[in-house]
Amino acid sequence: MDEQSNTEHFDLEEQLKALSNPHRLRILEWLKEPTAHFPTQQDADLIDDGVCVGFLTEKAELSQPTVTSHMQKLSKAGFVKSKKIKNWVYYRLDPNQIDAFLSNLKIRIADKI
Repeated sequence: MDEQSNTEHFDLEEQLKALSNPHRLRILEWLKEPTAHFPTQQDADLIDDGVCVGFLTEKAELSQPTVTSHMQKLSKAGFVKSKKIKNWVYYRLDPNQIDAFLSNLKIRIADKI
């Protein structure tokens, strides 16, 4: 099992761009409570491993390449971690990076006031 870890510093503007898409925001909301939005998966745990891109595609009613693109942008911004199990990629929130983003945003806004 291969998990991508996002522990580096991310560019705030890129993170804000990642959040500017309503589909990506909706996906983040779903990932916040995966058991409320997705059925049980066969090969992975919704909480520990994340949600299969196939389930995200079905729920979002978008094509698989479009959902994959959205997830890659969220991953690049540090909001989600990806994990490959067999032939599937699973995504879950990265709460540490989300907290870091919120702290950074708060600092940047406070500096401007």
